Amino acid sequence: MTSNLETAAHPETLRRVAIDPISRVEGHGKVTLLLDEDEHVQQVRLHIVEFRGFEKFIQGRPYWEVPVMVQRLCGICPVSHHLAASKALDQIVGVGAGGARLTPTADKLRRLMHYGQILQSHALHFFHLSSPDLLFGFDSDVARRNIVGVAAEYPEVARQGVLLRKFGQEVIRHTAGKRIHGTGSVPGGVNKNLSLAERDELLKDIYPIIGWCRDAVHLARRLFEQNLDEYNAFGRFRAHTLGLIRADGAMDLYHGGLRARDMDGRTIFDHVDYNRYWEQISEEVKPWSYMKFPFLKALGPETGWYRVGPLARVAQCDFIPTPLAERERQEFLAFGAGNEAGKPSGATLGYHWARMIEMLHAAETIKELLHDPDLQGTDLMVKGERQERGVGMIEAPRGTLIHHYRVDEHDQVIRANLIVSTTHNNQAMNEAVRQVARQYLDGRKLNEGLLNHIEVAVRAFDPCLSCATHALGKMPLQVELLDAEGRRIDTLTRGGAGDVAACC
Repeated sequence: MTSNLETAAHPETLRRVAIDPISRVEGHGKVTLLLDEDEHVQQVRLHIVEFRGFEKFIQGRPYWEVPVMVQRLCGICPVSHHLAASKALDQIVGVGAGGARLTPTADKLRRLMHYGQILQSHALHFFHLSSPDLLFGFDSDVARRNIVGVAAEYPEVARQGVLLRKFGQEVIRHTAGKRIHGTGSVPGGVNKNLSLAERDELLKDIYPIIGWCRDAVHLARRLFEQNLDEYNAFGRFRAHTLGLIRADGAMDLYHGGLRARDMDGRTIFDHVDYNRYWEQISEEVKPWSYMKFPFLKALGPETGWYRVGPLARVAQCDFIPTPLAERERQEFLAFGAGNEAGKPSGATLGYHWARMIEMLHAAETIKELLHDPDLQGTDLMVKGERQERGVGMIEAPRGTLIHHYRVDEHDQVIRANLIVSTTHNNQAMNEAVRQVARQYLDGRKLNEGLLNHIEVAVRAFDPCLSCATHALGKMPLQVELLDAEGRRIDTLTRGGAGDVAACC
C-alpha cells in the first residue's frame, strides 16, 4: 500500500505536493511540501486532517463510564487510555487522599495489562508497519514493500511478529476481559484477578516470547549497523526529552515522576509530580493542523518542544530494571544511536531499536509479574475521600499520555483534557520530515520512492493520529453552505491561532 500523490499549483509560484494519506500508520494524516521552480523544498508540514471530539462529548457522562469510553479513541492502544483514565479517576474516588492506595493485586494486574499492551503494540509497529521499509529499503518496489512481502521473503520474522503480538493480546484478554476495549480497570482498582489457569496459560509461552524479543532487538540493531551512515543521518535533529521516571531513576512505563532534559542532556526538571503537569507543559494551536503543539513552559513555544517515546525513554532513564533489556540499553547507548558523548542525539531511526529494547523489557516484566501470587488476590478495590479533580499519566507505547478530568457533585465529568503521545511528538515529527525533505528531496525530481522517505520518518515515531486530535480552544474551523447545485452561498471561518492552557 502506498499513499496517493497530489500535486497542485500554488498561487505564489510554488508547487504544492501532498502525500495523502500517509500509509502504514494508525489514523489519517498527510504531509505537504512546497517546492519552487527548481524543485527546492521551501516548506514541509505534517497535517492531521481528522478531528475527534472526545474531550467534549464525555462531558456530562458519569465518571465511571470514562475508562471504557475513552478506549474508543483507538483500536491499537486502547489499554493506554483505559489505564490513564483509571489512574485519573482513582483520584476522584479518593485514592491518594488520606493515605488510600491501590491494593497490591490491583496495582500489579494493571501493570501486567499495561506491559501486555506495550509488547503487542511494539510488535505490531515494528513487524507489520515498519519492517517492510527496513528490510527491503525505503525506495524498493512498492508492490513488495508491505507485510505480505515480508511474509514471503522473511517468513520466520513475520511469524514471530504475529506471535509476539498475539501473546500481548492474550495478556490483555486475561486482565481486561477482552483483547480490545476491555473493562478490567475501574476507578479505585480492578474488577477481576488473574486465575491460576490464566496465569499458567501465559507462563507456558513467556520464555520463547522473551527469546523472540531478544531476536527482535538484534534484528533492529543489525539493520542499523548495516545501514550505519544512512540511519545515523536520516532525519537527524537534536531535541529535548520528556517522560516518566521511577523514584530511583529506573524506567517505569506505568507510573513515576516527570523528568525533562534539554538537548545537551542537562536536567530541566526531575521527579516532578504529574498532578500539576500544567505548571511545566503548555500547548499551542496552529491554524494548519488539528493537533496541538505542546512545549516546556520554561523554554517557551519556539524552542521548548520535545521528544517522547522509546528513544527518549531509553536514553534518559538511569537504568532499565530487567537484566536483558538493561544490557541491550547499555549497548544501544554505547553505540551512539540514542546517546552521543553523553548527550541525547537525534537518530530518528534509533526509535526502532529503542522500541525493541522496550518490548524485551515488557516481556521480562510480564514474566516477573506472572510469578507474583498477588495476581490471585481477592482484595481488588479501595476508596478514600472523594475529590473533584484527577490526573492520570502513563507511558503509552508511543510516549507520555495525560488524562485530566474534573467531576462535579453529581458525578458527571465537566471538563476533560487529553495530551497524547503523538501530540507531544508533533513538532518533533515535523522537524524529522523537514530534515528528510532537505536531505533526499531538495532539488530532485520526485517519485514514489523518494516520497516514501518522508513516510519512513513519520512511521519511526509510531504515531497514532486518531488519538492525537482532541483539541480544546480555538481550533481552525471553516463551514461552507452550498446550494443544491453545489454553489457556495456562504462561508463561516473561525481562526485557530493562540495558546491553549491545560488548567486545573
